[in-house]
Amino acid sequence: MALYTLTVFEKNGEKLLDETFEASNEKDAKNIGTKKLVELHYHEKTHRCISANGKLILFHR
Repeated sequence: MALYTLTVFEKNGEKLLDETFEASNEKDAKNIGTKKLVELHYHEKTHRCISANGKLILFHR
């Protein structure tokens, strides 16, 4: 399992979410991150999901 970090921002730069989670691969991490964004109604906010080594997995501006 690898660590991934999901971060959500307001337009003014305020962090709304900064959460680390585990996933078995990048595809699973993208699915987990997307599901969390929808659950919290953040899917239309600026967000990113990165791997522990800094690789961008998911991004929306």
